[in-house]
Amino acid sequence: MITAGDFKKGITVELDGGIWTIVDFQHVKPGKGAAFVRTKIKNIITGAVLERTFNPTDKMPKAIIETKEMEYLYDDGDLYYFMDGETYEQIGLTKDQVEDAIVFMKPNTNATVRFYKGSAFSVEAPTFVELAVIATEPGFKGDTASNTTKPATVETGFTLQVPLFINVGDVLKIDTRDGGEYLSRV
Repeated sequence: MITAGDFKKGITVELDGGIWTIVDFQHVKPGKGAAFVRTKIKNIITGAVLERTFNPTDKMPKAIIETKEMEYLYDDGDLYYFMDGETYEQIGLTKDQVEDAIVFMKPNTNATVRFYKGSAFSVEAPTFVELAVIATEPGFKGDTASNTTKPATVETGFTLQVPLFINVGDVLKIDTRDGGEYLSRV
């Protein structure tokens, strides 16, 4: 059990039948009345974000989230299959569980799979990936103007904005943290 007075960013708790992580918190001691803890919490399964206040003595169970490095193998249209590199056990995950990460992953890519009570609920792509461009407008000699971009589609089907000099066949280094951002050519 953890009390609201012990909240820190990143702590995961069970609350109202859901699993929530503390995104932000603030201990408030008003001039009149009792102290309270103002928080911003995010449901780790649905992604919903709430602002909620707690009494510092409120207790709730701490949720234990396990993470495992697993290799993305393939998809069969309905499920995406991942393999544990130590036990060679394979699990199939739904589109909802992998949707944010799968656009950055091709087969044989390692990813972090998060589990709660033995059940996988989300996948996190590697922070940086290298993917080849399969479609974009052709570049021309002299296309070096800064801050001018064009759309490019990479081999996983993801589309991002890239500089004008990028051509089909170029391999790009992409930062996956903020929805996919071009970093450089490889």
